[in-house]
Amino acid sequence: MSELFDAVDALVASRAKLPPPAERKRLRTAHGLTIDEVAGALKVRRATVSGWESGKTEPRPPERDAYARLLDQLAELYPVAPSAPEETDAPAVSATFTASPDPAEAQTLPAGAAVETADMPAAENTPPSPAPAAPAAATRPARTIRPSSTSRRPGAKKAAPAGIPAGDTDPRFENGPLAVVDVDADGQVLAYCTGGLVLDVPAKSIPSLVDWTLREAKLGQPKMAGPGKDADPLIVLTRSALERYGLPVGLTDEERLAGRIPEGHKVIKQLVRAEWKLTKRGFGPWARIYRPATGSERACVQLCIPSWNALDTRHWGEAAQLPPAELARVLGVYASRVMTPRGSTAVTGLELMTALHPPTRASEPDTDGKRHSEHNPGSLGKDPVDCAPCEAPDGHPLLKDLPRFHVRGPAEKLFEEAYDWARPMTDAECTLRHLVGIDVNMAFAAGANGLVVGLGAPTHVKAPVFDAKLPGSWLVDLSHVDLSRVKVGKDRWAELDAGLLPSPFTPKGERPEGPAWYATPTVAYAVELGYEVRPLEAYVRYENGRYLDGWYQRLRDAYLATMADLGVDADLEPADFLAAMDGYKERDPELAIVVSAVKATVKGGIGKLRERPRGEGWRPGEPWRALSRPTWRPDIRAAVISRTRINLHRKIVKHAVFTGQYPIAVLSDCVVYAADGTSPLDFLPYRDGKPLPGGFKLGINPGLVKHEGTQEVLWGEEVRERFNAPELNLARYIKDGTVTDVDNGE
Repeated sequence: MSELFDAVDALVASRAKLPPPAERKRLRTAHGLTIDEVAGALKVRRATVSGWESGKTEPRPPERDAYARLLDQLAELYPVAPSAPEETDAPAVSATFTASPDPAEAQTLPAGAAVETADMPAAENTPPSPAPAAPAAATRPARTIRPSSTSRRPGAKKAAPAGIPAGDTDPRFENGPLAVVDVDADGQVLAYCTGGLVLDVPAKSIPSLVDWTLREAKLGQPKMAGPGKDADPLIVLTRSALERYGLPVGLTDEERLAGRIPEGHKVIKQLVRAEWKLTKRGFGPWARIYRPATGSERACVQLCIPSWNALDTRHWGEAAQLPPAELARVLGVYASRVMTPRGSTAVTGLELMTALHPPTRASEPDTDGKRHSEHNPGSLGKDPVDCAPCEAPDGHPLLKDLPRFHVRGPAEKLFEEAYDWARPMTDAECTLRHLVGIDVNMAFAAGANGLVVGLGAPTHVKAPVFDAKLPGSWLVDLSHVDLSRVKVGKDRWAELDAGLLPSPFTPKGERPEGPAWYATPTVAYAVELGYEVRPLEAYVRYENGRYLDGWYQRLRDAYLATMADLGVDADLEPADFLAAMDGYKERDPELAIVVSAVKATVKGGIGKLRERPRGEGWRPGEPWRALSRPTWRPDIRAAVISRTRINLHRKIVKHAVFTGQYPIAVLSDCVVYAADGTSPLDFLPYRDGKPLPGGFKLGINPGLVKHEGTQEVLWGEEVRERFNAPELNLARYIKDGTVTDVDNGE
């Protein structure tokens, strides 16, 4: 009988009623769920859920019943709102708040864009853009809500416009992670929070502003991992706020070089009198003001000062020039999807790693019932570890005994960097009309995904047997690897024109000439290509793990969610994807700034793992400040860059085997091919909408590619002739065709 009941249940489940596809997506996003979260809960692929929401496919049992159950519950929480006059757009306000009736206070949303910087993987290139009309939701006025004069406590919010996080549910942080403090025309100090909320600020000085932030503002962000710490509230000071609180609107050249205002400044004296402390960085563009923690209670506020260049234009575009409400929106979206900024995008990228893997946790109770701090498994711990000598950058204390002017070669120094390779065009390529550049999305994030890296100190091993699962640095001769004959399958070999390919083993694409140090992914690729490897020695890390997985997922989700807000979804067909990417920044320039900052966070975080000395009187052979961090890990940086470069080379080889086409130039994550047409679809081998397995695929997901730019073949030849450089890297200029002698960071 039970079998009959099961059959009946299955029959009912097969016809479980579902709302229309658009409503399915609305319900998911209303609850703040990502496609990946839904897919994980239902144990299906991400693309499956995406197909359900687009209407391309329909769920089948047993997932259909579970999916219907999820949507039914969400529909109860988020019913379709009836149409109503605009005046009812904001929810009811508590008795201590009044919605401003002044139409002059309505806010609109304009703005900017950005890129990245030094000691990091090369910068992510972004595509050119004409401009369709902006969606109405992105430009809807944001009403302000102010506390009444009878109360200064924060309270209710209005519904947030598109792209603005609705705020944390944690009552301690009900007003969001941050506020932009400004002074209006009437001299009133206001704090612009996320979600359109505006608070009156009673503070008359920086010390009292810090007190108000901690006691009344209800700003901050919950911790990301169990043993971690809540994010400190962030206060952004506009120019008018700086003037009100006695701080300079800009820094002098001397202060800018020092990165802080002088210790004797009157505001610092005010903080000292109020028993507040500053970190060793002092009072600079990203100042941290705190009192030592008592127990689990933290008392710390971070200040961000845009006019002191806290928001670097390479990463944040014109964010520093935005009005307060718009700036709060940009930083608020970034904070909700990545984390509350802790400094530059590079610093924040590194801090995100630690936030997801706190170094310590509370132990189990001892015999007296007390808990103690202990190492948190899977983290880098609280103490720094020495790198291997081959992993140490020039000037490191491990190298202090080297002769003063000694230059280390490949057999002494690990040199895993991004590609910068180019070659002259062949006669056949010169007969084609165009050069088309494609760019890998979030390439270094994709390289970090699933990568096993060392967590502890290295172990030196002589004449080791290579183990592709063991992270480390290997001294091995790969000069025998011949790209004219490589393995492309289990038992399949392919013949290639090695002269038209970059070597996968060096950043400049040159074939190695003898033993050199390589990270594990590089050596593993030599084995994959069908060649034997015999390392001479190695520094391996037996304590290891997929430390960067959560970091990758957080940044991937932030990138995909923001691009989706800009009209570029992850499940678009190739032609639709190219059309959606055309002019995406103009649809909402503020969210375009967030995209740029997210990409900069990836590159900056990886680069920060091998931060170099920053002045401070440093001399070669002496330690510098960054070496005291557990997150100073040049081996992890090298492994990520190695895997990213190898991932790209693998796609280049697959493409060459299948099409006979070879790249003309490669710069970091950008590859240029000659083609008869102007689009990537004119040379990428799609068949029935399917890309080449293992090759390049158009799409917005990390690791997939987008169109970087197109120029004429005659342009490339003219540029190389003008600069008398047959191997000038055209990938550097393919985006807009402008060639300068200035390093643009890309």
